Amino acid sequence: MTGAARGIGAAVVEQLAGAGWQVVAADRCADLPGVPYPMGSQRELAELAARWPGRVLDVVADVRDPQALRAAVALAEERFGALDAAVAAAAVIAGGRPLWETPDEEWDALFETGVRGVANLARAAVPALLRRPEPRSGRFVALASAAAHRGLWHLAAYNAAKHGVVGLVRGLATDLRGTGVTATAVSPGSTRTAMLDASAALYDLPDVEEFAVHQLVDRLLDPAEVAAAVCWLCSEQSSAVTGTVVHADGGFTA
Repeated sequence: MTGAARGIGAAVVEQLAGAGWQVVAADRCADLPGVPYPMGSQRELAELAARWPGRVLDVVADVRDPQALRAAVALAEERFGALDAAVAAAAVIAGGRPLWETPDEEWDALFETGVRGVANLARAAVPALLRRPEPRSGRFVALASAAAHRGLWHLAAYNAAKHGVVGLVRGLATDLRGTGVTATAVSPGSTRTAMLDASAALYDLPDVEEFAVHQLVDRLLDPAEVAAAVCWLCSEQSSAVTGTVVHADGGFTA
């Protein structure tokens, strides 16, 4: 599980651990150039693992580093015997200006973490999922966004990065045809996270509640609601779902 220190990633870890899963919870735990807000901390990650002793292992790993992710997958196989699911939740947001004014540093941060990071996890995790004996039921789940499906003002680079995640998942699912391993994406709407606070700052909004008007549920989402969709996709019950997106967005894209 990448992006595990806080937000939706932490909520997924909590729900999986509560359902009996053993989880390697990974996060960069350091700030990132080109991103105008603090990342999750090593303390937050350690506190998450401490709530689930023996069930959740905290690992500091940057998704931009393929070797770090291969080591995290190897740890899961060594400590837990095998890998059954991999969830790519690490992402950042940056923007607040037209695309033609977007600096390379922001573009690089969005794509290196939010797209290449997903690909790096897939390249590390899918071989381990395929090492499971047949009939297998491995799962690869990536967090996209409602921004993958709707253009957002002054967030064109973020739109493009999240659209890239959806395309990556569809291609990966096709590569996995007939293996028993599925690949899916979850696109959240506006969810109460540090990333949403950062989004409000990009728009100079005084209150994140202003985002709620765009969702049919007339409220912001809780990370646990999005995590529930991710956890279902990790389960054997989701076997008919692959190469597609689950819109856990409160009706944002309706």
